[in-house]
Amino acid sequence: MSSKRLARVRNMGFVAHIDAGKTTVTERVLYYTGKIHRMGEVHDGQATMDWMPQEQERGITITSAVSTCSWNDHEIHIIDTPGHVDFTIEVERSLRVLDGAVVILCAVGGVQAQTETVWQQCRRYGIPAVAFINKLDRMGADFDSVIKQMNDRLEVRALPVQLPYYDGDVFKGVVDLVGKRLLVWDDDLLGASFTVLPIPEDALSRVLDAREHLLETLADFDDGLMETYLSGADPDEKKIREVLRKVTLGNHAVPVFCGSALKNKGIQPLLDAIIDCLPAPDEVRPIMAHDKDTGEEVPVQIASDGPLVGYVFKVYLDEGRRMVYLRLYSGTLNVGRDVYNTTRDVKEKIARLFEMHSHNKQRIEKAVAGDIVAAVGLKDSMTGDTLTGSAEGRHLVLEPIMVLKPVISVAIEPKSSESASKLEQAMHKIMEEDPTIKVDEDPDTGQVILAGMGELHLEIAVDRFKTAFGVDINVGKPQVLYCSTVDQPALAEKVFDKKIGETEHSGHVFLSVKPAKRGAGNSFSINHDLPSDLAGHVRSGLEEACLADPVYGYEIIDVDVTVDRVVLDDRTTSQGLKIASQMALQEAAVKAGLVQLEPIMDLDALSPEEYIGDVVGDLSSRRASIEGVEIKGKYHQVKAYVPLSKTFGYSTVLRSLTRGRGSFSMRFHGFDKM
Repeated sequence: MSSKRLARVRNMGFVAHIDAGKTTVTERVLYYTGKIHRMGEVHDGQATMDWMPQEQERGITITSAVSTCSWNDHEIHIIDTPGHVDFTIEVERSLRVLDGAVVILCAVGGVQAQTETVWQQCRRYGIPAVAFINKLDRMGADFDSVIKQMNDRLEVRALPVQLPYYDGDVFKGVVDLVGKRLLVWDDDLLGASFTVLPIPEDALSRVLDAREHLLETLADFDDGLMETYLSGADPDEKKIREVLRKVTLGNHAVPVFCGSALKNKGIQPLLDAIIDCLPAPDEVRPIMAHDKDTGEEVPVQIASDGPLVGYVFKVYLDEGRRMVYLRLYSGTLNVGRDVYNTTRDVKEKIARLFEMHSHNKQRIEKAVAGDIVAAVGLKDSMTGDTLTGSAEGRHLVLEPIMVLKPVISVAIEPKSSESASKLEQAMHKIMEEDPTIKVDEDPDTGQVILAGMGELHLEIAVDRFKTAFGVDINVGKPQVLYCSTVDQPALAEKVFDKKIGETEHSGHVFLSVKPAKRGAGNSFSINHDLPSDLAGHVRSGLEEACLADPVYGYEIIDVDVTVDRVVLDDRTTSQGLKIASQMALQEAAVKAGLVQLEPIMDLDALSPEEYIGDVVGDLSSRRASIEGVEIKGKYHQVKAYVPLSKTFGYSTVLRSLTRGRGSFSMRFHGFDKM
């Protein structure tokens, strides 16, 4: 791809809390760019990007959907992501391959639990972002409050580039602070055109103050603009937009735009902002890969004539056909080409390539660096795998996607022997699609256990077992997945010496274990010079020991394990060392004192003022830790940490306590002692 064409590409996604209006914004973007010719509404189950039956039925986004559209001679690759906490993996893998993001906030709800989650994901990947405050037509909309929440709760420098304009209580349009003009949309033409008007006198004072703040902030990042600003002259519009882009790409501030997607207001300026403020693929910092052979860190330069480097960020089974979604970072990918999966050390072939528009596919013959496409023919590639040109070149591997542990499970069983034969195949397929779903057989009871991120996540998975894979199953009650960790440091020594079959196995290991920081995961270190194959078996034994503790049978998490010494003699075997390591760690864990951990949820409950006492009282009875109560107009928002086991059925209770006017959202916070 030429650098000229690359500069006209934007890979971006819409991210937000549930119900902030991501899919409605996406629908308008596709309509105004001419990609679709009729706008569908989420509440009618007709939105283009919500194509799954489960999405249309519930009016929410469940899976990330990809589309491509054009605006002002630029090509925009869009990913519309879910807002529900249970489907965080969809946001995670989307942001992993995007260059920029539009964070959408509800003008009434403001910064909510999942807003914080998606923002932290953006920061982790260093993705430049702009914000769009939506739903300004609704009763209780408060633009200034949302800006303050962004500054306080997201810890960003929110920089308004537009202000909402009201005629009385009616939202009429937006004021462009850069161009000093009022934009009013034509309701009769579904917002397809807008009128540019001078700023009304009643809004002029506020607009001039906001523009002064905008210029003052931008001047800190550009000497030329600073000079113009200090001289008292009015900088030209082109210069302001140029510095705004520089500030956004450097993650120094988040430009804030506003509107109402449902009322078709504010979308065209947002499209301009995507082009003006978000980066082209070659403007982001080079993605770093690791050489599997040398361990060296290698920057991957975006170039169509470079060596092939692609990243698998999603697997989907479309009517039995396996489709793999790819982001191409370097090189050119042609139909029929052999590729090498460096993550799994296997050769694969590209049978077909597609440009995706939600669930609709358009066949293409090649993809180039910067493109996001779907491929058919990759039988072994999984989410997080890296594809390169050949096995003979450098074995580059890109960083895998972070996958959270499941926190809730149900027992499932086939209703008939016919369904039983399909269940195992369906289990593998659904885990390929969604890495946060785990389906395993319990070794003690023989039950098949389906584990996921929340009640809705499991409900959707069960629905897909029936509808997509044709497996009729019975489902048990949801159960919380507990873990365990150690309470204090401990040492252990273990000698294993036993004949297994015809072979004598022997191993002798000294190790220590201590608690790690909560959420840090397990770390294993071997302070003994061992051959790599023996070290691998020792590590394998330690990992297996953490799968189930010897007291409660829960997975052991957040421990630091150090193998201090390994006794080697003529009788030592790799299998003997593995078993000795496993037994030593389990013994040390018991000595250290095993404690049970339960999943804790970060909960935001919104309630009318008159019911707030009842809501707080109910949360306290659920062992919740109340962190604070924030006033939002006539509503109060309670922020609390509550054990997952105490949240089942909470939506029904909250509706009852608040006469149907309360709402809440949750996200996984971490594990803590019971």
